[in-house]
Amino acid sequence: MDTIYALATAPGRAGVAVVRVSGPQAADVCSQLCGNVPPARLASLRRLTDGGELIDEALVLRFEAGASFTGEPSVEFHTHGSPAVVARLLAALSRIDGLRGAEAGEFTRRALENNRMNLAQVEGLADLIDSETEAQRRQAMRGFTGALAERTERWRASLLRAVALVEATIDFADEDVPEDVMPEVRTILANISDEFRREIAGVGAAEQVRRGFEVAIVGPPNAGKSTLLNRLAGREAAITSEVAGTTRDIIEVRMDVGGLPVTFLDTAGLRETEDTVESIGIERARARAEAADLRIFLAAEDLGVSVQQEDLRVAAKCDLGHPGTGLPVSGKTGEGVSALLEYVGSTLGQRVSEDQVATRLRHREALQAASEALEDAEKLLYSPDDTAELAAESIRRAIRSMEALVGRIGVEEMLGEIFSSFCIGK
Repeated sequence: MDTIYALATAPGRAGVAVVRVSGPQAADVCSQLCGNVPPARLASLRRLTDGGELIDEALVLRFEAGASFTGEPSVEFHTHGSPAVVARLLAALSRIDGLRGAEAGEFTRRALENNRMNLAQVEGLADLIDSETEAQRRQAMRGFTGALAERTERWRASLLRAVALVEATIDFADEDVPEDVMPEVRTILANISDEFRREIAGVGAAEQVRRGFEVAIVGPPNAGKSTLLNRLAGREAAITSEVAGTTRDIIEVRMDVGGLPVTFLDTAGLRETEDTVESIGIERARARAEAADLRIFLAAEDLGVSVQQEDLRVAAKCDLGHPGTGLPVSGKTGEGVSALLEYVGSTLGQRVSEDQVATRLRHREALQAASEALEDAEKLLYSPDDTAELAAESIRRAIRSMEALVGRIGVEEMLGEIFSSFCIGK
């Protein structure tokens, strides 16, 4: 493989910047820039020079093959985080024969190809890098630390036993089998099928943790929606006015609520109007509110938006003594806002499972295929005909679908899309 290099930390001024080099020439590069090669896995202070000119004093870490992130010989230069220092070091690396700049996600791809990570861990790492809230971090860590791979291996081991038991009835069909193995096989398939169904059902919520939840603030004009949004945001995110119809487009504010990524939507006041532009905003508001994960209604009357069981009604402008049904809230004084946020966080948090390991649409598709294969196997095992061989093949089909979860088979075509989401230095 080529030896590649890239800035592994965010660009811009910082206390420290890390430049990573990975590949067969890593030690030679270290020797050229430092004068000698420091001991492996021992942080060493070295002067980095290029053509006799001092670039910087840096902390240098060298890793041997099999001990680095990529699994290849690697070197990391921890320099001062000056953009000028980083640019000078990258320029020096670019002039060394055999080196080239890394592509997006290429370090992580090499870790996958060298069996340092599996595909589910790669996806978990991508999610960890992008995580903004505690719930996103916890979910990403389950993937990055191999929870999906561990569970997949357990499923695989159980199904391999089921296949072996079924094939024993085929191989020894003309002989006396010590015991009827089919009850054990059916139990294995039923238990794993139940686990598959739970994982499949939880993927939607896991995807929402990654993308974020939406909560729509719904009400008639001048109900206090924009004032409430501004209070939630802690800034003037929306224009407030006594003139009805001020808000026409949807205003979004993204927040961390109880560790969950939540976007609050300030929608146009819902009413009948002859104003063409306002009516467009109202229709958009209704559609977005219907699609939201939760709705906060600032009115008791019917506004043409479906009310779900978990939706919250609030008595807005409670500081003015306005009567209303629901939680008393004032966007002006902040009364009731903490209770509102607590309700939103707990309600959405109940939809998230801490035991969920399948978190992506790709995972759901693989598990769905495996689940369908097990359903076929169970039907064949209960068939009065001699269909044991077909049942065994259906179980093998389920195993192949699971192996795609962690990248053992059939995933080459999706690798480019996955790694394109990584930064250059990862």
